[in-house]
Amino acid sequence: MNPIPNRFDLSASQARCRRMRRRILGIARNLTALHIGGSFSCLEVVDTLYHGLMRRAEDGRFRDTFILSKGHGAIAQYAVLEELKILNPEDLDRYCLPSGRLGTHPDRGLPGIEASTGSLGHGLGMGGGMALHDKVFREDRVTYVVMSDGELQEGSVWEMVLQAPALRLNTLVAFVDSNNLQSMGFTSETHPNLYPIKDKLVSFGWEVAVVDGHDQAAIFEAVSTRSGEAPFFVVCNTTKGKGVSYMENQLMWHYRSPNAEEYQQAMLELADRE
Repeated sequence: MNPIPNRFDLSASQARCRRMRRRILGIARNLTALHIGGSFSCLEVVDTLYHGLMRRAEDGRFRDTFILSKGHGAIAQYAVLEELKILNPEDLDRYCLPSGRLGTHPDRGLPGIEASTGSLGHGLGMGGGMALHDKVFREDRVTYVVMSDGELQEGSVWEMVLQAPALRLNTLVAFVDSNNLQSMGFTSETHPNLYPIKDKLVSFGWEVAVVDGHDQAAIFEAVSTRSGEAPFFVVCNTTKGKGVSYMENQLMWHYRSPNAEEYQQAMLELADRE
């Protein structure tokens, strides 16, 4: 793999992701349950998008669009937006509390949030519509969508998978957080015919890359070197609960908060490295 360009600092991203995982765990202590597993599996993807791939205008605002279609992973997006100082620490401190404004799923109108999501299967369609607008009006903008693999069971996803290449939406870039776990079991067991995901997307006319979804350099390289001749899909092989040994690839951490002992162990595992 080619070296990552200097404008994206890989070591800084790795440190941020450890810090954001600790932040999310701290927030989870105030709640009975939180989507920790799915947030940890997509964190490197979201961080790489905001800190490496998405372009900014001279006034500092992002020129490109981001949609978190897997809205239950919103705490990952909120943590990144806090790092960027788009959201305030007070916002995350009051996450899902009556006094706060951040809910379980993203709501359009909040700082940094482009689309209200959470009903799975809608994000790719919204992203396709935005990319079509930009194509018609010649807007220089890329639309990025992050989805879950369980979300690929929704028919509305495949409507846009079919339509995007026909409309030549070459500024539409989608990521699937392929952690192979959903709320009720392993995706490969509940829907084995979904696999291999890449072959199906290619057959619809998408350009597709398969990467380690926790390797920021691989994510950045895949998107940066795409041909730009077709909509682009990145299949990110990830681990649910990534970064905490007892959470990794465990169904119970789809929606749960750690107890005091679990919290302490997780914080030790996520400590900054020398």
